[in-house]
Amino acid sequence: MQASDRLIVALDVGSRENALSLVTALRPKVQRFKIGTELFTTCGPPLVREILEKGGQVFLDLKYHDIPNTVARAAVAAARLGVGMFTLHLSGGSMMARRAVDELEAHCQVYRVPRPKVLGVTVLTSLSADDLEEIGVGRSIEDQVVALAEMGKSAGLDGVVCSPREARIIREACGRDLLIVTPGIRPEGSEQDDQSRTLTPRVALEAGADYLVVGRPIVKAADPLEAAETILLQMDGA
Repeated sequence: MQASDRLIVALDVGSRENALSLVTALRPKVQRFKIGTELFTTCGPPLVREILEKGGQVFLDLKYHDIPNTVARAAVAAARLGVGMFTLHLSGGSMMARRAVDELEAHCQVYRVPRPKVLGVTVLTSLSADDLEEIGVGRSIEDQVVALAEMGKSAGLDGVVCSPREARIIREACGRDLLIVTPGIRPEGSEQDDQSRTLTPRVALEAGADYLVVGRPIVKAADPLEAAETILLQMDGA
């Protein structure tokens, strides 16, 4: 894949106007855009449709985490909406993940619509080892990430979302067939913000990531397109 196919820009903004302005500015170089909890709660499905109409592809990052039946219905709703990827949280267990995949497959076959990629969130990039211990997880971050990734692969997921620092160990444990999507990407010399486990674009790709999610370094830049082009150049060097 070209670098432009592997970059996902996180639309971490609070309004439809700001989101669409970014999509318009970035579309010459960027085709994939992530809609997360804040923006989807504010704008809902109509914004997804508007981005699709502008030629963008949508990664819906709502981290579904509920009983299996509820998550399965949400997965089908995401397919109906036309998103290219969406997330569920692997902490919901293997039955939840498997049910979502099975319902999605059935719906897309019956209605002959494209099947979105299903990605399992492992451990949030903001969490540290102390945070895991606080919520009762006795494993190290690395062991927890690999265990959840292996569970997701067994459940039929297309890929996982993890910190770039765990991309290499997931690739070694799960092989080439599992997609790895990494947030927590920071260009050389930029701030980490509230991310605990970050890497530069080049190092993340070399570690085994397939897609890189970048938010604030592009969204908050004075010139978002220039910032995106800088990151794409760093990705091309991998």
